[in-house]
Amino acid sequence: MRIIEVARTSAAVAETSGRKAKVAALAACLGRAGAREAPIVVAYLSGELPQRQIGVGYAALRDVPPPADVPALTVAEVDAAFTEIGAVSGKGSVARRRELVAGLLARATRAEQDFLIRLLAGELRQGALDGLMVEAIAAAAGVPAADVRRAFMLRGSLGPVATAALADGADGLRAFTLEVGRPVKPMLAAAAPSIDEAFGKLDGEAAVEWKLDGVRAQVHVSGGDVRVFTRTLDEITERLPEVVAAVRELPVRDAVLDGELIALRPDGRPHPFQVTGARTATRTAKDADPVPLTLYLFDVLHLDGADLLDAPGADRNAALARIVPDHLRMPRLVTADPAAAKAMFDEAVARGHEGVVVKSLDTPYTAGRRGAGWIKVKPRHTLDLVVLAVEWGHGRRSGLLSNLHLGARDAESGGFVMLGKTFKGLTDELLAWQTRTLRELAVREDDWTVHVRPELVVEIAFDGVQHSTRYPGGIALRFARVLRYRPDKSAAEADTIDTVRAVAPVMD
Repeated sequence: MRIIEVARTSAAVAETSGRKAKVAALAACLGRAGAREAPIVVAYLSGELPQRQIGVGYAALRDVPPPADVPALTVAEVDAAFTEIGAVSGKGSVARRRELVAGLLARATRAEQDFLIRLLAGELRQGALDGLMVEAIAAAAGVPAADVRRAFMLRGSLGPVATAALADGADGLRAFTLEVGRPVKPMLAAAAPSIDEAFGKLDGEAAVEWKLDGVRAQVHVSGGDVRVFTRTLDEITERLPEVVAAVRELPVRDAVLDGELIALRPDGRPHPFQVTGARTATRTAKDADPVPLTLYLFDVLHLDGADLLDAPGADRNAALARIVPDHLRMPRLVTADPAAAKAMFDEAVARGHEGVVVKSLDTPYTAGRRGAGWIKVKPRHTLDLVVLAVEWGHGRRSGLLSNLHLGARDAESGGFVMLGKTFKGLTDELLAWQTRTLRELAVREDDWTVHVRPELVVEIAFDGVQHSTRYPGGIALRFARVLRYRPDKSAAEADTIDTVRAVAPVMD
């Protein structure tokens, strides 16, 4: 398959706002690609590289050679070139990577150059997010979208799922099963502004669990082997010897457990999130006195040979209670009384935690999706937004990137809707960190503003939402302030513009 076909599909998807039209264009391209090249095409149309990072920054894309006259580059040739570029290391590697990039671009037409440059720069925002790509794979292969979605949940990557679907249809998708040792995409929670509203979305009794300001942990147990993964499916086992030791005490042979890691003070109150984040980000636990992490488990996906993904939440919790002692389980209350749930909420907040998660007792474990089965309630309005650009500071902040441009995801178009700017809540440490980090994500800049790849997620507190003619979404956040950065979240997991409107009513 030629890369021009992918480039044209990308442009067509970007130019249409209709979900069905986007899916149709993506499906047609995948159908032409076939099973062998499907993983590469899926990645490119999702704005990603199969190799993930190949060491090409914005500087390497500034000097573009004259374009070719006729499109001849194939998908396989581009993929091989990216692999070669990513393998370059050692002295002179920067110059060599630029040479290889220039050589690739010299073989591309103007349209292909534009596509490849935006792909490498992380600016391919045509809207082919996971949800649309799942539907496109289903349409191209003639299989139910639910089957593709489940396979994606279990495999954690759409490329292999596309290959299986296009090659073997539904039978190929059924081959994806939960494997102990291979992390699955975690189930996510929707948001509600109050306990009453959360209970209003569920029917009858529900479980109310503390919501911690920690790091999500998926724990896989196989015999005496314990492995720990983050919500981004990265393994952090070697950093957590105390967690591994605690899990080895459980009376299980094989299990997949879901929970949260958090650093607690001696009085039981949580350390700031930065302490937990720094502890899980440490490559080894060789510090003289590392801050210990406490593991709270709240779900089980597999237990001693039995998959529990499709079991009701109440049954999964009963299985968890059989093998996990109280001190390792998330505090939980099952009730139909919103007042009792509010008391649980107040206790969690009083102990320094974020709030609670209200969970249906009937819902299966729908990994990788924000469904109505789990609903988080916090005492303040917070959103996970994406940094779109940042302005240079002045006065005491001269020389530092300060004022953040904040965007919510547009689930329909796949782009981002700007909701305002803020420089509030930034400590000196955060200012220094974001200046370094955002410069690395820069795609273009002028004397005042640095525009960045939309990859960095930041948690924002705000007092409300108001109408605005200044921003394209017609709304803006009131008194937005930075709480923390969320390197554990991808931009695809940021809150949507619809969530913004649902969490906080728009005020005049």
